[in-house]
Amino acid sequence: MAVLLAWLYASKGQGAEPFGPLGAEPPQQSIGMNDASASQQIDAIVRKTTGWRGERLGQLRALIRGADPGVIEEVKWKKPSRPEGVPVWSHDGIVCVGEALKNAVRLTFPKGAQLKDPKGLFNTRLDSKTVRAIDFHEGDAINASALKALIVQGARLNRS
Repeated sequence: MAVLLAWLYASKGQGAEPFGPLGAEPPQQSIGMNDASASQQIDAIVRKTTGWRGERLGQLRALIRGADPGVIEEVKWKKPSRPEGVPVWSHDGIVCVGEALKNAVRLTFPKGAQLKDPKGLFNTRLDSKTVRAIDFHEGDAINASALKALIVQGARLNRS
């Protein structure tokens, strides 16, 4: 009761605002890494990924951005085991996700099963009803034109 009375008769600047969400300032949403933009966060992820995998992730990123100038870079799925998050490229929905694995760099296409892949780039997650992925191993060549075609097709599928 004393708390209620103190609140009701509070002097200016002390408890004059209602408790809870109605009078509270909305919490600031932090995207982590010192509030860097998603592109800056992906720069940091590429730099942190050592050796050929970081180089390959950077190459794939450049190809994705070149294939679809409207693509938006995002970082998702931050968790204690991966505090930096995962690079994501979207255009009206996720087109693909990039990850550096132990022995490969993987591009995962959430709607990959719906994409035409005449050059046979998809080499993993082939049993999924929706997802398809490409694992790039050290020394693998990148078929840039076929990969760009998948990116464009994925963005187009999101808009349909």
